Amino acid sequence: MSSNFNTNSVNTQKDQENSHKTGDVNFLDQTLRPSTWAEYVGQKNIKDNLQVLLMAAKQRNHPPEHILFYGPPGLGKTTLAHLIAKETSSQLKVTSGPAIEKVGDLASILTNLSPGDMLFIDEIHRLNKAIEEILYPAMESGSLDIIIGKGPSARTIQLDLPPFTLLAATTKIADISAPLRSRFSGGVFKLEFYSNDEIKTIIKRSAKILGVEINDEAADKIARRSRFTPRTANYFLKRCRDLAQVREGELTPEIVDETLKMLGIDELGLSSHDRELLTVMIDKFNGGPVGLNTLGAALSEEQATIEDVYEPYLIQLGFIERTPRGRTVTDLAHKHLGKKGPGRLL
Repeated sequence: MSSNFNTNSVNTQKDQENSHKTGDVNFLDQTLRPSTWAEYVGQKNIKDNLQVLLMAAKQRNHPPEHILFYGPPGLGKTTLAHLIAKETSSQLKVTSGPAIEKVGDLASILTNLSPGDMLFIDEIHRLNKAIEEILYPAMESGSLDIIIGKGPSARTIQLDLPPFTLLAATTKIADISAPLRSRFSGGVFKLEFYSNDEIKTIIKRSAKILGVEINDEAADKIARRSRFTPRTANYFLKRCRDLAQVREGELTPEIVDETLKMLGIDELGLSSHDRELLTVMIDKFNGGPVGLNTLGAALSEEQATIEDVYEPYLIQLGFIERTPRGRTVTDLAHKHLGKKGPGRLL
């Protein structure tokens, strides 16, 4: 059997020091991921719960129970999985829902685990149902049921699996079946958006790792446009670093403004696509309500892209409301775009 997974080993402090000495830029970018609980900013409630769970499991000399993380992309679900593995000194094996195409793929992964290993499945909601059902006994009783043959001659073989912990992440908790959710006995944790102060702390830490000097004003400018998301903040920081390097200067607030203007990002973090969506709703549909089908046709975008990529942040800002009749643009969005809106005069 072949398996579609990668083994991600946790780098030691000595490895990190050696890579810093050699100036490995790619490695530096990868180490923006926190390596200790102290470095992980935000999500305090989740961290507190996980630390109790891991400490209790260690005292019982037993692998931690299975854990599921969910929330929008870029908030740190994968990072938490790596931190858990480091805290328990466990080997972390990583795969994703779409990568497990056949029952045999999952069987190969599970039978190759060693006692105490952790298996991380990203985007677990994309597992097909047949594979998902194989997970039930593996998670609950530590056994793997394999059916050999077909028809009357088919027989079932039960294999005992070593004790392991399943860590999983998803951006769509509603797409995970109730039977699978209920088997995450260690907890189902929702990651929340970050505050501007938390994002600033992350930016300053990342800048230090990248060897970039950044002042408080520049960090604040990046944070306010980062959509409350660490991954976006680090992306903006690296692009600002690039421009500062090309200009052979410091990463100043002016460099931040110029970089984000080049990327089409405005002062609230809206991209050109976000602004186009709002503009189309206002100019073509009088601010709504407009149905998702109609909006998708007007923008030449898939409905899922509008719903999953554009809308969450616009709703977070209070620029769009979902109503039974369709989407509507709020007065706040009209004001931001400099357009006349209901109840407001320019």
